[in-house]
Amino acid sequence: MIGPQEWRRLWESLGARTVPQGLLNQLMASYSEPHRRYHTLQHLRDCLLHFDAARSMAERPDEVELALWFHDAVYDPAGKDNEERSADWARASMLAAGCDAAAAERVHALVLATRHDDMAAPDDGDTKLLLDIDLASLGSAPARFDDDNRAIRAEYAHVPEPDYRDGRRRILEGFVARPRIYRTSAFHDALERRARENLGRALAALQEP
Repeated sequence: MIGPQEWRRLWESLGARTVPQGLLNQLMASYSEPHRRYHTLQHLRDCLLHFDAARSMAERPDEVELALWFHDAVYDPAGKDNEERSADWARASMLAAGCDAAAAERVHALVLATRHDDMAAPDDGDTKLLLDIDLASLGSAPARFDDDNRAIRAEYAHVPEPDYRDGRRRILEGFVARPRIYRTSAFHDALERRARENLGRALAALQEP
């Protein structure tokens, strides 16, 4: 996990006049909330590790990195505006630190893109990379994918089983229906086939009594 020195480096690279050191602890606390089972520090770590390996693919790597930090900063399983609130927090933090307003708007847009709304398919490389990193877990080894699937169900423990199955099935079918789950060639080549196998298995399980 990123430490204080790396955090300072990130913000200085973003042109911050003041480095919000306390924000690092706030984000760590958010990802450690007790109601989280999948959208945890482990998910954040995994995303940052994927980004480290793919950093050279980014046009504005520091903005993508910060967007990853914020993409699940607000997570209420019963909420409908998690991405909007996370994006607003990211933009406000950048502006408060003295970052360029245009950069703050780009990070805001990156975080919003993690709604994975196909009606607004991205046409820029940084958004494609960010979304592929967020979805990389779909292409995990089968055992890890199954663990993640169970963790997501645990986050929605308040939802009755029939309703959960119906909603989860619609989400997974939406990914399967895409011509490509992964928008960059690197992630597509590495993970597409296994992601489709995992999704197919999960959808079959949702049909079981």
